[in-house]
Amino acid sequence: MKQSIKKSVMMLLLVVAFTSCNQGPTLQTYFVDNELKPGFISGDIPASFIDVEKVELTDEQQEAYESVDKLNVLAFTLGEENKEEYKLELDKVKAILKDSKYQELMRGGNTADGKFMVKFIGDVENIDELIIFGNANDKGFVVARVLGDDMNAGKLMSLQSVLKDVNFDDTNLNGLKDFFK
Repeated sequence: MKQSIKKSVMMLLLVVAFTSCNQGPTLQTYFVDNELKPGFISGDIPASFIDVEKVELTDEQQEAYESVDKLNVLAFTLGEENKEEYKLELDKVKAILKDSKYQELMRGGNTADGKFMVKFIGDVENIDELIIFGNANDKGFVVARVLGDDMNAGKLMSLQSVLKDVNFDDTNLNGLKDFFK
């Protein structure tokens, strides 16, 4: 009798654990599900891949740079043949980002050219994941997940002025760079 109660309790705990972990689609599962599909471009980029040795960083910028481990990027390239698929995929990403765990940091753009938003998981002083999402009406969309330890929103934002001075020509990021032209 005791064995069957123990087994029942263990089974119940396992069921609860597995169902509570699956709270719906996440960006991570979206990346995994789509990274190899036609129309998508994906990549994982370690922070060290971006050579900042030739760029002078303030202490705050250096701390922000060191808090970033890697960047996961997924882009959907829009063409004449996949306009319907683009709309479906764009709606999926927007639906995922509406989840309350993704807090908005900023947004911009316009309906004619495209829009972008920056969201995060965690709190402003200790970000677990920073999400940059943008869509260009004539090119497609891109989602970047910035992953690291003890990332700070203000310090991360200070890096944007440095990135314009980084030489991306010697990297494998040209496909993504062309996406933004």
